[in-house]
Amino acid sequence: MKYTGENKLELFANNAQIIKKEFTWQNALTKRLAALLYAQEGKTIDCEAIRQCHALIKQSTGAFSTFRGNMALSLAAMLSLSANLQDVLRETMKVYDLLKGVKLRASDFLVIAAYIIATQSDASDYRNVVTRTRSFYDGMKARHFFYTGQDDYIFAAMLGLTDLDTVAGTERIEQIHSLLKGEFRDKNSVQALAQVMVLGESDDSISDRVLVLRDTLRVQKIKLDKAYTLPVLGILALLPVEIETIARDIGKAQDTLRAKKGFGSLSVTTQELLLFAASIVASDYTESVKDGVLTATLSTSISNIIIAQQAAMIAGISASTAAAASSSS
Repeated sequence: MKYTGENKLELFANNAQIIKKEFTWQNALTKRLAALLYAQEGKTIDCEAIRQCHALIKQSTGAFSTFRGNMALSLAAMLSLSANLQDVLRETMKVYDLLKGVKLRASDFLVIAAYIIATQSDASDYRNVVTRTRSFYDGMKARHFFYTGQDDYIFAAMLGLTDLDTVAGTERIEQIHSLLKGEFRDKNSVQALAQVMVLGESDDSISDRVLVLRDTLRVQKIKLDKAYTLPVLGILALLPVEIETIARDIGKAQDTLRAKKGFGSLSVTTQELLLFAASIVASDYTESVKDGVLTATLSTSISNIIIAQQAAMIAGISASTAAAASSSS
């Protein structure tokens, strides 16, 4: 069966209810991400497979390993969708060590970056991709010291996987950042947006399209130009779809999800809801784009970006919770 965006919204909502019951004590955001990953594949979530992968992660790592951190359940879900999950985990751990070897810090973001590299490159190219990842990160850090942090590891890995020259690519990110930095409040997210647009190898005209799309969405009271959703705005702008069509479909997807059980305003924030709605709409578009190279690039980017932004949300919530606990003790 070919799943359309509407089908995937329904499947995602059902998956979210299934995993919510099966993993009671796990972070709600990681459960919803797992539900989305399965829905994007057109699959009903397999909680037993995820549970087995989660156990495998524990068996393969130490008690204090970052592989057991906030993104462990999400990683388990990704592994459960792999044909050779034990091999994928082993290769991910290998790449993780290589990334730490170039002095990138242990974190949930680094685990996901390692997974992306391990699953999207050949073993013979790991060292090259890791070196390029570090170079892209250093280039961004040199220009924006305070904006660039561990949450950029995943974007740096995505850039490292491309054929882009690291110097020219970093300069291009800076050019796009300069064009757009005055238009959005969250400067860190503008850098992520610029990275997405460089991944799409867009010219300067894409900046105008991003702004037109932002304004068209705002008319419908849809704000995709916030911290966690801004990179997805970039993905949507890169797709050869009419802006009015995008705005209409995002609005419909948002309304559809909000009406589903477990997706009310008390359970899911507007930004997270929009992240899900936009990712499903965008993936639906990529399946209809006839440019095979563009489709492959953006399809992969959508999944990686959603994982990156969900990881950032989880990290933000965890930091806020820890700060609150510390101040009350």
